[in-house]
Amino acid sequence: MTYLSNNQELIRKYNVPTPRYTSYPTVPFWDTEGFRQASWATLVQDAFYERGKKEGLSLYIHLPFCESLCTYCGCNTRITVNHAVELRYITTLLKEWEMYVALFDEAPTIKELHLGGGTPTFFSPENLELLLKGILSRASVSKEAEFSFEGHPNNTTEGHLRSLYSLGFRRVSFGIQDFDPKVQEVIHRKQSFGQVEYVTDLARLIGYTSINFDLIYGLPLQTKESVVDTVEKVKRLRPDRIAFYSYAHVPWIKPGQRNFTEADLPDNESKLALYEEGRRRLEEAGYAEIGMDHFALPSDSLYQAAQQGQLHRNFMGYTATSTSMLIGLGCSSISDTGTAYAQNEKKVEDYNKAIKSGQFALTKGHVLTEEDEIWKQHILDISCRFETRWNQEKPSPHAADCQSKLQALERDGLVECTDSQLKVTLEGRRFLRSICAAFDARLNEQEEPVTVFSKAV
Repeated sequence: MTYLSNNQELIRKYNVPTPRYTSYPTVPFWDTEGFRQASWATLVQDAFYERGKKEGLSLYIHLPFCESLCTYCGCNTRITVNHAVELRYITTLLKEWEMYVALFDEAPTIKELHLGGGTPTFFSPENLELLLKGILSRASVSKEAEFSFEGHPNNTTEGHLRSLYSLGFRRVSFGIQDFDPKVQEVIHRKQSFGQVEYVTDLARLIGYTSINFDLIYGLPLQTKESVVDTVEKVKRLRPDRIAFYSYAHVPWIKPGQRNFTEADLPDNESKLALYEEGRRRLEEAGYAEIGMDHFALPSDSLYQAAQQGQLHRNFMGYTATSTSMLIGLGCSSISDTGTAYAQNEKKVEDYNKAIKSGQFALTKGHVLTEEDEIWKQHILDISCRFETRWNQEKPSPHAADCQSKLQALERDGLVECTDSQLKVTLEGRRFLRSICAAFDARLNEQEEPVTVFSKAV
């Protein structure tokens, strides 16, 4: 695949703060005042009986602990070397899960389960087994279930891999970011190629069928040479999937990013050039671009889902498993009933206190309006299938504003539109977030630019 141009004017035009669209509305635009925590149980029950009981549900478990801070990271983490926190946190997670299961008239079926963080492999294999056996004792597992976890190459042991494999895990994601020692030093994320090779080979030997590597472009001190070296080393290990993310520089949210300055970062044009170089080399190696930031080999289920039009996107990112109901456990986790969202308290102490008192640990939420659901589907279709359709007979109050934005995108060669359909061009795929933003009615209502998001490029 070859993009049509490298138009610097387009980069400058569209490189503005833009959501990553793991949900719509995005979290800063939730109607938190209109959300009633007391009604959350009813919303969850309704979703279960209407869809979740038949479809199964996705389960995300946030394990926030890390022994050291990676300064590029935008996740909700707790830095500690005190592993005594493991059992206390597991006890709270299991109680929260029991609160959800108590809402249903039968054990839910888990179709997808993901351990995220933080560093899930901060927890010992024995404690992860304790957690997961407790979760699975209150649920059934779909025959098509996909279980996955995030592992740090330096502390993911054979014990972790074998314990989780025995519980049904077949997918593992390793955070690589960049192999350049200078970049690793400044982002405080050090792991050698040899260690990554060892844990990758070990996972395959044990029987894991899908291995993902996380890479980031636009990191401080990163150069074209370091990206080329990283991608070439990754190609030697040939993971099944690759997430090739744009670094999100938000030091006003993540103070750890103040350990370096904007002067250490590549400029907009250079940053996009890093992506283009990495993308070209990955595609030459047989990887296909999937939606935003993702690549997969044709043998992987993510690629196959994309080809079959079944790719899905939620708070866990892209998945080959589509469920309309996602339950998030743990501090900062977000749940999605299909018609409403709710997020847990971000601080471990606040989360523990709420669950201990027998209440859901919610800090905010949003109930989707009928119009929200329309825009949500457009954004899902664009981000998963590079196209969307609309009904001319039921125009939205925001349709005129949307049309004007689409006309501008079409003039720039990023989309092709008819009276009822939009298709993203090859050139437009690198501006996918900007195209989704044309359908973001809540973002477009703002009179002033919104700066809480990272830039699109």
